[in-house]
Formats: sequence, C-alpha cells, structure tokens
Amino acid sequence: MDLTTPLKLAVILGSNRDGRFGPVIADWFLSRTAERADFAVELIDLAEVDLPTALSYRPAPEARAELAKTAPKLADADAFVVLTPEYNHSFPASVKSLIDWHFGEWQAKPVGFISYGGISGGLRAVEQLRQVFAEMHAVTVRDTVSFHNAGSQFDDEGQHKDPTACDAAAKTMLDQLAWWGHALRNAKSVCPYAG
Repeated sequence: MDLTTPLKLAVILGSNRDGRFGPVIADWFLSRTAERADFAVELIDLAEVDLPTALSYRPAPEARAELAKTAPKLADADAFVVLTPEYNHSFPASVKSLIDWHFGEWQAKPVGFISYGGISGGLRAVEQLRQVFAEMHAVTVRDTVSFHNAGSQFDDEGQHKDPTACDAAAKTMLDQLAWWGHALRNAKSVCPYAG
C-alpha cells in the first residue's frame, strides 16, 4: 500500500462570475494545503474555461479545445475539492457543466467541498452536489468547510479574521480526503474499478 506518494488534488474554483469572492477563499485554502506533504495541488479555475452548456456526443472543435484544458487535469487527479458558492439554493452552472462534460475522470475518486454564501454558507449547494457526484461514481467525504456570510469573515487583504474554526474544518476534510484518496488509489492499482 503506497502512502508515501502525494495524492494529486484538483481544487476546482466553481464560480465564474465577475466580482466573485471565490478567489479569496481559494487563496486561503491553498495556503492550508501548502502545509501538507500528502497532497500535490493544482487549481482549476472555471473562470478560465469556457465549457459549453449544451452537451453533445460530438463536441464542436471549440468545445474540444476547452475540454482539453480540463479533462487531463481531472483524469490525473486522485482527489478533488470543489469550492462552490450557492446561487439560488444551488450550485453554479459552470460546475454542472464541468461535471457533465466528464465521466470517467470522476469515477472511484473522493470529493471534498468548500462552500460559501449567505446565511446557509453554501450548504444547500453541497447537498445537491453530493447527489450529482454519486451518479458519477465518486465518493464524497462527510465533513465540509462552509463560510456563512463569507465576505464579513475576511479582511481587505484576504486574510480570515478568526481562522481557528475554518482551519480545523479544513484539516478534518483534508484528512478524510487523504484517507479515501489513498484507499481508492491503492484499490484501483490492485483491481480496476468496475464502473
């Protein structure tokens, strides 16, 4: 069982709106993952990808070019963290488009969540994403990181004003992600996933 090779963790920054708050939270989270030797992290920013919303079995050339930006990174990853806002009690269309344009890339891999929003902290978006990722044959970890009224929790320099609770939540989520990531990676090395 290989526990020494770092897991390749793809962090998906889900919002692509102008003026989005997600990059502030992404910077906070990436600074936490940088302290861990068990992950090699790559950020996938959906504001830099223009996936079409209409699915097709034969994507147009421009869609194939956009898919080429994401598919290899997702396929190479051992685990994922989806950083999502909550829009209208759900998650952004950009996240759904990314999920729907891929399938095998998600299979038998763990997914963690960081959410933000108003009073719900994005938790309704996360609960819906759990159902979607189950259909993709992915394993979602139980514990999440959630920022209620996120803008008020960070200062003008993007530093969390009182990071004790969110740092602890991130550690718990990453510990669970590491356990599942190693377990699934090692299982697949012995027996390919039958998805």
